[in-house]
Amino acid sequence: MIRKQVLVYKQLPPGQLARIQREHDVVLADPRVPGQREAFFGALPRAQGMIGSSYPIDDGVLAQAPRLEVISSISVGVDQFSLEAMYRRGIALCHTPGVLTETVADLLFSMVLATSRRIAELARYVRDGRWDRSIGEDLYGWDVHGKTLGILGYGRIGHALARRAGLGFGMPVLYHTRTPVPSGLPDGLAHAATLREVLMKSDFVVVVLPLTDQTRGLIGAQELAAMKPGAILINGARGPIVQEAALLHALDHGSLRAAGLDVFDTEPLPLASPLRTHPRVLALPHMGSATHETREAMAEMATSNLLLALQGKQPLALYAPQSS
Repeated sequence: MIRKQVLVYKQLPPGQLARIQREHDVVLADPRVPGQREAFFGALPRAQGMIGSSYPIDDGVLAQAPRLEVISSISVGVDQFSLEAMYRRGIALCHTPGVLTETVADLLFSMVLATSRRIAELARYVRDGRWDRSIGEDLYGWDVHGKTLGILGYGRIGHALARRAGLGFGMPVLYHTRTPVPSGLPDGLAHAATLREVLMKSDFVVVVLPLTDQTRGLIGAQELAAMKPGAILINGARGPIVQEAALLHALDHGSLRAAGLDVFDTEPLPLASPLRTHPRVLALPHMGSATHETREAMAEMATSNLLLALQGKQPLALYAPQSS
């Protein structure tokens, strides 16, 4: 087997790193870590494979990697990559769908519960020593069971979320997707609908769409105004799908009850962002897949993708636009 040059630009579990090192020559360089940026760009001209995530691999980076054959992303989303340039050069792009589906759906449904029952807010209330009598109506939450869940995007994660809502909490489910797909639930529990119908009829709207030119800024002032009074918005997809200024306006001046956000326009969320301290925003640090088990499984799959592609074999998950 011919040893090739691999650039690892995000920390891997030791076992997965060892798998790559047994077959190829490896440079470890995360451009976000002080002191490693120069090594990252210094390794690009020789790199035949790359593995990592959460760093933009744009036209400028690709231009410095003339020998590149494959990039294996430790993620499902691929909005960090210059897809057109990669396709034009025949660079394979692999990702890790499937292994994080249930974990992300767990988090999204927990955000539905947390925002509606005001869990984080009331935990702070106790922690700050303000709980000195039985709580009154001003601190009551709202039921989740039996309410309508709207899902924007109905791939693997959307299906998993619908199962939790429909089968576990008796919630009618409405979903919107570009391509008609079956609900995957027993008849009558979930129905396809237009975007406007989902917004108007749902008590909770959960965004699980990929970030594309078509979805960027999809949820703006008009869409938020169309939502059912008292509804809650959850975004676990990508930050730029929801227009943050419009969201803040809807929270402060509209009828939106609350928002749960695991993703933002700029990450990490700037200290100056009003979303960080807004009393009706549950802000999380992009933790959808952040469990020990899932991150290990993602790294294992990404490593297998890389090794297979460098051997000229079919990877476990080669990204294709229709896969989202």
